[in-house]
Amino acid sequence: METVIILVFVFGYLAITLEHNIKIDKLIPALVMMAISWALISLGIDSFTQWFDSGKHVLMENFGMLGHEEKLHLMEETLLHHLGKTAEILVFLLGAMTIVEIIDYFDGFSTIKNAVKFNSRKKLLWMFSILAFLLSAIIDNLTATIVLISILQKIVKDRDVRIWYAGLIIIAANAGGAWSPIGDVTTTMLWIGNKVSSGKLFAYLFIPSLLCMVVPTFIASMLKPFKGTLELQESDNKVKNKFSSRMLFLGLGAIVFVPIFKVITHLPPYVGMMLSLGVVAIFAEVYSNSKFAISEVISDEHAAGSSHSPVHYSLSKIELPSILFFLGILMAVAALESLGILFGFANSLQDTMPMLGTEFHHEGVSDLVVLLLGAGSAVIDNVPLVAASLGMFSEPLDNELWHFIAYSAGTGGSMLIIGSAAGVVAMGMEKIDFFWYFKKISWLALVGFLAGAAAFMVTRSIF
Repeated sequence: METVIILVFVFGYLAITLEHNIKIDKLIPALVMMAISWALISLGIDSFTQWFDSGKHVLMENFGMLGHEEKLHLMEETLLHHLGKTAEILVFLLGAMTIVEIIDYFDGFSTIKNAVKFNSRKKLLWMFSILAFLLSAIIDNLTATIVLISILQKIVKDRDVRIWYAGLIIIAANAGGAWSPIGDVTTTMLWIGNKVSSGKLFAYLFIPSLLCMVVPTFIASMLKPFKGTLELQESDNKVKNKFSSRMLFLGLGAIVFVPIFKVITHLPPYVGMMLSLGVVAIFAEVYSNSKFAISEVISDEHAAGSSHSPVHYSLSKIELPSILFFLGILMAVAALESLGILFGFANSLQDTMPMLGTEFHHEGVSDLVVLLLGAGSAVIDNVPLVAASLGMFSEPLDNELWHFIAYSAGTGGSMLIIGSAAGVVAMGMEKIDFFWYFKKISWLALVGFLAGAAAFMVTRSIF
């Protein structure tokens, strides 16, 4: 039965990658793959000998000894646990997307757009890469990607050029998220799991992450798509909204507040995001009802919906297919995790790879294993891979191994567009083809990944 479930995942994954060839939206195979995987688990529950209890974070080797009803009950609890964790991500994403759309409703991104006085493709590339690197460390790589691609769409007219920028934004955002405890889901997991501290995470990973962003950006800046000047979006002949700048800074400030709220309250990030959304929504409603809003409508499209709430309008603009795709792919991977398949994959890597770097890793964990886990995160979601590593390795707080895992899992996903949350969102927002990204961007991501990994090996010898 495990083999059948793996085959379902493989065929579903192929359907996602071949989206543009088979003319079926990627969310459809993701949802079907998720539903069939869990249905097969339920039907063949008595044939499985092990189970990963996500609630207790323990791989149960005696699962086969449990009764049928006990197995079904545990499966339902595990499914509910994964749905809860996935819902946390989706609700967070909904909040972030809505805030971005509210900013756009008030034409807030025109403030940044108007600040771009140059049309050099190379300068624009460096500007977006640096912004992605820094913003992702503050507001997480997923939200940073949403914000920056929203801005990019307001600046760059030609989509064929724009997707090149989007590809480099993905690399930079994932690199920036790796050195911050709140920059990426996986680093947050390691931080909350008491495996890394924020100070040591910065000390170990800032330079490797910086190189992971700088090297691909430098190479890309010499490529043809980033040479010469750029045709920018033409300025609209409409009155600038009175509240544009105010809503931009309020919206971005509200997103930045989310990690602060998490540190203070110890509540999941989505709670803070909902609070931020509520605050931004209050100001949006007040400003939209202002007497100035009537004479300074930001666009004809907004004017048509001006009688409605700006929050309702913004919610209607959200990329819902991306949300459903996340649901499908994360719950499908959760099925593999629950059966212990990911643990078996990681253990087999550890057993077959040569032992490199054993002088630093007390359990003899190979550096090559960690690098392959990073490459694996481009194929399989990095969250369950890091979850698997938490159960596999027993090194203490701030051991070099945990920081290397944080780097590899955080940046390795850039090598495929569906290998990271930032990539999936960019894929949805710009309709980027999987194979286009693989041909044009993946090699840049690989070079950056290896450059950063080499820098980490040097950095850890210093500490």
